[in-house]
Amino acid sequence: MSDIDEQGRPEPPFEADEVTTALGFLEFQRATMAWKTAGLDARGFATTVAASTVTLGGMLKHLAFVEEYWFCERFAGQDQSLPWSAVDWDADADWDWHSAANDTPEQVVTLWEKSVRDARAVVTAALLEGGLDQRVRWAFPDGRGPSLRWIVLHMIEEYARHNGHADLIRESIDGQTGE
Repeated sequence: MSDIDEQGRPEPPFEADEVTTALGFLEFQRATMAWKTAGLDARGFATTVAASTVTLGGMLKHLAFVEEYWFCERFAGQDQSLPWSAVDWDADADWDWHSAANDTPEQVVTLWEKSVRDARAVVTAALLEGGLDQRVRWAFPDGRGPSLRWIVLHMIEEYARHNGHADLIRESIDGQTGE
């Protein structure tokens, strides 16, 4: 069992194996995003900072997409699910970011939570089958494809980058600050 900080986030373990440490950091980053988006209404989810068009709603919907994209589609080889499968990505490559303006905060949070649950299930099953060295079921045209290790570490980076954006936006909404 891990320690829980004052924001309700599970602290990554200080002493653990590679898998437990990496997944501990991913769960911490996911929990940070949940904290930064908690309790906001539609106005909060649509707030931008400075010249950026990035919103917390768009960011959370984007993270829902990348959870499914990397873990479920690319690693596990699953078919793309709704709403992603209904999007014309060639016509609108940033649909995940700006379409959140048409959703309620509850819809975006529910979509993100489902994507995280599905990603966790893929990782749990994969770890039972062989660990972080397993390769994706999909590959680039040259035949190369990342390992599950790469995907987990990429997702930590993805969340960490966007959590920094979320900090700035959340502070502009209600003054809430913190890591």
